[in-house]
Amino acid sequence: MSWYRRAVWFAKGLREYTSLFRSGYESASKRFGPADVEVDVAGKSFLVTGANSGIGKATAKGIAKRGGTVHMVCRNKERAEEAKAEIMTETGNQSIFLHILDISNPKEIWKFAEKFKNEHKLNVLINNAGCMVNQRELTEDGLEKNFATNTLGTYILTTALLPLLEKEADPRVITVSSGGMLVQKLNISDLQSANGTFDGTMVYAQNKRQQVVLTEQWAKAHRNIHFSVMHPGWADTPAVRSSMPDFYQKMKNTLRTEAQGADTVVWLAVSSEATKLPSGLFFQDRQPVATHLPLARTYSPPEDEEKLMQVLEEFSQKFKSTSSGT
Repeated sequence: MSWYRRAVWFAKGLREYTSLFRSGYESASKRFGPADVEVDVAGKSFLVTGANSGIGKATAKGIAKRGGTVHMVCRNKERAEEAKAEIMTETGNQSIFLHILDISNPKEIWKFAEKFKNEHKLNVLINNAGCMVNQRELTEDGLEKNFATNTLGTYILTTALLPLLEKEADPRVITVSSGGMLVQKLNISDLQSANGTFDGTMVYAQNKRQQVVLTEQWAKAHRNIHFSVMHPGWADTPAVRSSMPDFYQKMKNTLRTEAQGADTVVWLAVSSEATKLPSGLFFQDRQPVATHLPLARTYSPPEDEEKLMQVLEEFSQKFKSTSSGT
């Protein structure tokens, strides 16, 4: 790569990076159409994972303010109850339901999905739950924790609920990813990070690249559902504070608020403008953006993307067959 191309790549990459902070949101918001999200979604049902804090709670609150029925899917019952009470008090919306589920547990996801399908309708699924575990840790099923939560859990919950979504008009699936995925090329040879030195930040970024690929593949396979994936920017959330403490201390005064981070999720969930754009795109600040940095070698061949889907489906069916009650 010539020095000029390197300079162009660096400049564009820096611009992408700086746009993720609060100033980037404030600049982008000047072009937002306020009417896009001034909508009443009463009668519509939204499921939000990881809804007890951060982007998930801000998303649930934004939908509740617009009259939607919100199903909060959370791991910690005590924190979830507190978040539910806060959302109901602030919005006056009583149609807030709580479900306790660990997204890293594939058998429990299957059981939850089967029960949910029998009891509720669903218009919009928002995959927000995620984790960044900085030391390699295995779940009770022997799965690497980040992969189990961010990738496999997202895959199983989404595919299990597709039949329910397909029954409704204007169904949508939104997955909260991260701009960190821009530094990662899809790697299907080591999905559970068993080889080499374990770097939690890079594992997380790889999972987020996988979520982008999942969204693109789902969009091709399920034409009557609108799929999207997005980056909330760098927001001041409990997850950022706990998973990236050094980054947080250095950048805390420049981070977005939780509501700013959730803005595009809410827009994708409720706005009619969002579904005028093609399914399968990656969004930031209400606009589709590139999934690869200029000149970056992060593109993967189609066969790798198909292999990812195949491996996840094999995992999914294995855990479906071993979960009781399905």
